[in-house]
Amino acid sequence: MPKNKIFLLFPDGVGIRNYLYTDVFNANHQDLVLFHNFDNETVASVKEMVQIQKAIAVPKYQESLQEKFLRELISLSRLHYNVRQTNNQSILTSWKKAHKTFSKKAFYSSIEALAPFFKKYNTILKLEKKYQKAIRKNPFYEEVKTILKQEQPEKIFCSHQRGLQCATVFAAAQELGIETTTVIYSWDNLPKARLALRADNYLVWSDYMKEEMKLYYPEIPSSKVHVTGTPQFQCYQSEEYIIDKDVFFQSYGLDSNKKIICYSGDDVKTSPDDPKYLNDIAEALIASGLENDYQILLRRCPVDLSGRFDEVLKKHKTIIKEAAPLWLFKNAKDWSMVYPSQKDVALLVSTAFYSDVVVNVGSTMAFDFAMFEKPCIFINYDQKSKKEENWSVETIYQYQHFRSMPSKDAVVWLNSPDDICDRIRAPFNSIAMNQWKDVILSDYKNASKKIREQLKLE
Repeated sequence: MPKNKIFLLFPDGVGIRNYLYTDVFNANHQDLVLFHNFDNETVASVKEMVQIQKAIAVPKYQESLQEKFLRELISLSRLHYNVRQTNNQSILTSWKKAHKTFSKKAFYSSIEALAPFFKKYNTILKLEKKYQKAIRKNPFYEEVKTILKQEQPEKIFCSHQRGLQCATVFAAAQELGIETTTVIYSWDNLPKARLALRADNYLVWSDYMKEEMKLYYPEIPSSKVHVTGTPQFQCYQSEEYIIDKDVFFQSYGLDSNKKIICYSGDDVKTSPDDPKYLNDIAEALIASGLENDYQILLRRCPVDLSGRFDEVLKKHKTIIKEAAPLWLFKNAKDWSMVYPSQKDVALLVSTAFYSDVVVNVGSTMAFDFAMFEKPCIFINYDQKSKKEENWSVETIYQYQHFRSMPSKDAVVWLNSPDDICDRIRAPFNSIAMNQWKDVILSDYKNASKKIREQLKLE
């Protein structure tokens, strides 16, 4: 058996960027096997990026009704538990209430009725045991176990803690004595009660996130939680990702004599009024006579293919330009199976490098721009005619992950459309932002090295 045979399990395409576009894995010291749900074209592309010896398709997974019921009941029960732990009601917004069909409404209503009976943590743990038994009854479990017995990997690495089928894969690996490692995908994930996997090792971004693990999942020993940082920000340390200025400006119709305001869009659910905010900025610049000094560069959320920005882009085509994310969607049936091209990494880095400020609704892009000491403006007002009546920025900034800010001065707050021009030119407290970045990202520069060390790949 080859030394360090590792199954790489990516529940979504973002894992490809974070762990294959960086130098976490290289084939000099391990036998890499992609265990995947990607199409053939994507697999071929991945094989070109990393010397992967083999790609094995994950068998088709069909979640049973029992599995789904237990999983969702655990999630809602944990959300209630997390609210009590933090005294933060906004955590419950992670529970989806809008269901279109009668069957779904009945299904989730029954879960909502039962959840109050599982307030004590020991009752949640009993549900977790039932869930672990349920996933082992699924035929998928035996199919995966057969593959693992045949291939005999030493380790399985998963890039996301939430993947449904991955919980069963890890359960099968556990029975066979295969070491399992998963990553906590993002800085806002843990309060949302979506830790589906039970692993031997959990890799987290920071000491702050390790403390979160202790708070939300006290049954997981701290010895299993390892602070490695996340490699997704390492690209900002390399000049090779910065596109030549003339090429960048010409490619996106930008004026080199004007400053750039980057508007980074969220997904439709997170920020349904993004086009209105973008329009506010354009009209404020024009009304103040600043269109000769500033231009706006839109980078929409990569999986937002709604076309909702089309109208405002057409209306303000002289002042708003777009750098569309270079993500690969071909043959993708699910948004989680799309992934960024390597060229998009350079586009993102260059956008942050050449822009003067980024504006958004509470996005992680604040940290991307902080890599170049660029300010972030968080929009902090609602539209007069909100697209979603149950949506408000007031709720957004109550989310638990924003409590990690050592100081509110880490970003510039835009509290009214009347203040847009003043806020764009407002002083930036880079010290406060760097403090926040240290809390959330820790030693991200050495993340790849630390992950390799944890997986014993060095």
